Amino acid sequence: MSVVGKEDVEHYLWGGDCEGWRFVDRRDLGVILELMPAGRAETRHIHEKARQFFFVLRGALSFEIAGVCCVVTSGQGVEIAPGTAHRVRNDGDEDAEFLVISLPSTRGDRIEAED
Repeated sequence: MSVVGKEDVEHYLWGGDCEGWRFVDRRDLGVILELMPAGRAETRHIHEKARQFFFVLRGALSFEIAGVCCVVTSGQGVEIAPGTAHRVRNDGDEDAEFLVISLPSTRGDRIEAED
């Protein structure tokens, strides 16, 4: 057993100024802490194998999942099944911080979807 913090794990940037920290990075499981500044969004995409659960720690996120939109706020989460087109946006005025738990990992399992 080892206790890890943000300073101990791989850090990466995506979408310009969005950030991620890989707390668990195995083929069978991914646990990532992400930070999305206000006004940012990712592109619509699909994971063929990975099932994901997004849990908002701070702020709020707007999700589009299979064409249905919902807002997830601090203390709430949403599950996304494999093969489901989705994207997330931060439409709020503050940064959003959230966990992304993927089973198996999403490395090599992302296909861009049409808008």
